Amino acid sequence: MAEPAKLTEIWRGEMVESLHLGHAVICGPGGEIVESWGDPEVVIYPRSSAKMIQALPLVESGAADAAGLTPEQLALACASHNGAHIHTDRVAHWLADLGLGDDDLRCGAHMPADLEAAKIITCSEAKPLQVHNNCSGKHAGFLTLTRHLGAGPEYLDIDHPVQDAVRAAWEDVTGEPVRGWAIDGCSAPNFATSLHGLGRAMAFFAAAREEGRTPRERAAARLRKAMAAHPELVAGEGRACTGLMRAMEGRVSIKTGAEAVFVAMVPERKLGIALKVADGATRASEATVAALLVRLGVLDPDHEETRKVLNAPIRNWRGTVTGYIRPVQGLTG
Repeated sequence: MAEPAKLTEIWRGEMVESLHLGHAVICGPGGEIVESWGDPEVVIYPRSSAKMIQALPLVESGAADAAGLTPEQLALACASHNGAHIHTDRVAHWLADLGLGDDDLRCGAHMPADLEAAKIITCSEAKPLQVHNNCSGKHAGFLTLTRHLGAGPEYLDIDHPVQDAVRAAWEDVTGEPVRGWAIDGCSAPNFATSLHGLGRAMAFFAAAREEGRTPRERAAARLRKAMAAHPELVAGEGRACTGLMRAMEGRVSIKTGAEAVFVAMVPERKLGIALKVADGATRASEATVAALLVRLGVLDPDHEETRKVLNAPIRNWRGTVTGYIRPVQGLTG
């Protein structure tokens, strides 16, 4: 087993003050490893980075079309959103169209990350709803598939038909059996896989075409394109997923996950990226994925959104630049 590789450095003045280690892999269209850092076979929980895999059964089963879902709703099915009105209003309308409501979700409620939405809740002395949960779009997708399958309401149970379908899709696109499972922050099962398996899955999504031979390939292409077309719904303002996808103008779809997991789908190169920072630091996963996208020539290193996470300045409370978040030398190519 290979040791974690140096990925991102935190500079203060002229010295490296902190160092983030981790694992990263770039896979080709056949699932082969093109480049890797650290241990590509390390087993991880992909967390929310894998929502597009969890959404595959929603589309390939015909449930999405039967419910008349739009690309915006498919993007929300893959989202970890901020809970802004552009997110929660759409999820609430989606549920209403199904004849369901907030109580039918099983993700739990939390305060939205969006400051304006949080301010409205706080000032009105209201309580956050489950639609404010960053995973509510994924759960609306689960409910849509549940309705299509005629299954029971507890769609998060590991032996529920929805989770059976997710597991089958997961094992197919990762090319390996699941390595166990645990409960995610939104209470859904999260299947463990090797980093190589996750990269292989992202390469499958990258190479997928809407005119593909199988329903799974066509579903993967639709989900990837929906994410690229609606980056504001996949995350939200001020988030790396949204900003970097905007910077790449629809050429690449990317998704973060808790504990510093990040994935990317690069269709023009038919490449998939998966990475995990060992200490769970988001600042490092954002810098590392940006560095790898620059390395592949699909992200402009001088774009203002890139500069927010790559070689990004660190400022103290007076606004003085005290250091930088930088990729290790050679990571950008």
